[in-house]
Order: sequence, then C-alpha cells, then structure tokens
Amino acid sequence: MNILFKRDTWQEIYYSLRNNKLRTFLTMIGVGWGMFLYVSLLGAAKGMENGFNKLFSGFATNSIFLWAQSTNIPFEGFPKGRAMQLHLKDIEYLQKKIPQIDYISPQSVRGNFGTPGDQISRNGKKNTYMITGDFPVGNQISKKKLLFGRYINDADIAGRKNIIVIGEEVYKNLFDAKKNENPIGKSVSLKGVFFTVIGVFRVAKGGGMENDRSAYIPFSTYSGLYNEGDKVGFLAIVGKPDADVSVIEDKVKQELKIINHVSPEDTNAFGSFNLAKEFKKLTGFLTGMQLLTIIVGTLTILAGIIAISNILLITVKERTKEIGIRRALGAKPSEVRNQILLESVVITLSSGLLGFLGGIFLLMILNIATMNNDSFPFYNPTVDYSNVFTAMGIMIFLGLIIGLIPAQRAVKIRPIEALRTE
Repeated sequence: MNILFKRDTWQEIYYSLRNNKLRTFLTMIGVGWGMFLYVSLLGAAKGMENGFNKLFSGFATNSIFLWAQSTNIPFEGFPKGRAMQLHLKDIEYLQKKIPQIDYISPQSVRGNFGTPGDQISRNGKKNTYMITGDFPVGNQISKKKLLFGRYINDADIAGRKNIIVIGEEVYKNLFDAKKNENPIGKSVSLKGVFFTVIGVFRVAKGGGMENDRSAYIPFSTYSGLYNEGDKVGFLAIVGKPDADVSVIEDKVKQELKIINHVSPEDTNAFGSFNLAKEFKKLTGFLTGMQLLTIIVGTLTILAGIIAISNILLITVKERTKEIGIRRALGAKPSEVRNQILLESVVITLSSGLLGFLGGIFLLMILNIATMNNDSFPFYNPTVDYSNVFTAMGIMIFLGLIIGLIPAQRAVKIRPIEALRTE
C-alpha cells in the first residue's frame, strides 16, 4: 500500500489525533487497559504457578501419607474401636502386592499428630522440638535444603548411630548463628543422650508440611530411644510416574485391612492425605486462572476496539467537509478508506503497546518485591510472548475490521453534499 509510505498520510493522522487529544486519550484507554490486564494477570498467574512449583520443588508430589487410626466396624470377632498400628514389615508386603508403588518412606514422629515433642539442649540452652525418626529415602520425599553438613545415610541406620540433623530454628537457638558458628561435629542432648550434629536444614516459610523447629535422627535410633520396636508412625508412599496415586491409595488401604483383619467397609482404620490429588487441584485452579485472564483481557480489548470504532465514526462525521474537499480535489475512495483504517490501526497498536509495556513494568515490580519473600508463593512472573503477540495480531486485525465501519461511511460521503455542509 503506497499510502503507508506517503509523508502526507502520516502528517494527516498526526494532526487528526493531536487536534482531538482528549478524545484520542480516552479512546486509547480501553485497548491499553485491556492489554495491561491481559499481560499483568497472565504474568501474575504464571508467577503463582512458578511460586507453588518452587514451594513444592523438594516434594514428591505424586505421593500419599498414610497412618493408622482405629476401626469403626466390628469384624471377625474384633470389637469396634480397635487401635491399628503400622510396622516396618508392612513396607515389603505392600511393595510386593502393589507394583505401582515406586518407594515407601516410613517415619515416626514426636511433636506432631497430637503427640508432645521432646527437649533438645546444649550448654544450658534448651527448648522443645519435633523429633522424627527417618530413613535416607525420606529425603527423596521431601528434599531438604542443607545449610551445613549432610542428611542421614544407610550407615547411620545400620549402626543405630546417635547423629542428628537439626532445623535452622534449632540451630539458631542452640548455636551462635550471628557468628555463623559451624555446628557439624558438635553435640546436643536429647532424652539425656548425646547426639552429634551432622546437618542443618532450612524449610521455606509457609512451605509445605515441615518446619525448621524440628530434628531428624535415624529411624533405628529413634525406635531404640523411644522403645518403639518395629512400629511406624506413618508411611510416605510415592507412586511411579505413570501411576494413578488415588488407585494406589485405595489398594494400600485394602491390603492393610486384609492383613489386620479389618472390614473392607471400614473407612476409619487408616487415615491418609493424598498430596497428588491436592496438587492436581492446585494446578487446575492455576490453569483456570490463566484461562479466565485470557477471557477477561480479550473481552476488555474487544470493548476498547469497539470504542475506537465509535470514536472514529464521530470523527468522520466531524470531518465531513474535509473529506468532501479531498474527494473534490481528486482523492480516490480507496485512499479515504485506507486513511481511516490506518488511523484505526495506529490507535489500536499504540494503545496495545502502551498497555503491554505497563503490564511488563508491573510484573517487574512484583518480581522485585517478592524475590526474597518465601512466605508468598510467587516467583518469576513471566509472560509467553507468543501469546501476547498473537493477542496483539488479533487486536490489530479486529481494529481493521471495526475500522471498516467508519471507513465505509467516509467513502459514501458525496463531495457536493459535503461541501454544502456547514
């Protein structure tokens, strides 16, 4: 189109927009605000998704947590209300019976599930914390961020070693954290027994199912310390990548009911928390947010484009005499039409770009504000530029289509009638 390369064309567009500054500004607000909402909300939704992914990055999200409770149905001569108990031998049995299981991590805990914690002391400093007996595989379920040292290994389990991995809050209370004191190799007291510190871990604030006011010791050591034998507090069960964790959950309960002589209809004997199901709900919610963002942004942009058409209709009416003079001087109908269409595209594109830049700027501010805030699940609010440019292309296309209405009206103006207009 030769019109694009004519200096006079762009001068006319400039003067037309300049002479109606307020009207042009108000017209651009609609499309600009729509693009701003589209970019900022889409980026914010992605930031929340990234934040939750970061929050659960150390977790095996395809897992369930299962614990023993009490029966609520009498069965095979056993009365209602019989207390259940998990054992280490159950792990091998479940892995044989249910091939969809990838691995199982048994744990026992003091200071959670209604049980009191225990006191850890050092050099006169003491406090009560949650104590967990764990296997090395437990760190695969919930990967801990180590500030010092290492986690429990197989040798610690086999040797029933008196070693301990403490949370950051325990470290701060018992050691000189301000001077960054290295606690590795130093001793703390638990139930009158000295334990050697081999690691310090940190848990993201508000992040997950753990806290850093806790300590981990080998499961074998825990069993001896608290005279638990082969009893297990709960099982963390991870399914294989292609397995349905809900199916695993049902099968595990079914098998445990069989070996413990519990009624198949008993719903209380074993409790569970399906992390995979809850995580799927969360990701579904975030996907819904992104879809809603696209719908809201698109509708807002469309409303703005319609507003541009209305404004251009008014402009054409006001420029009736001008258009008539141009036609009388030899301007072709196509030139008049293209002029109006180009004005529509210029307004649409300019307002869209301003909205886009405004949205990106807002996301940059949000990213800086939440960068080191572990308590808020928000991280790296990026935008898929292909989506944005697609929306921009659609926006320009719609601007052209909508602009045809005032453009056709301008073409229909007869020079003789326009010149008679006062």
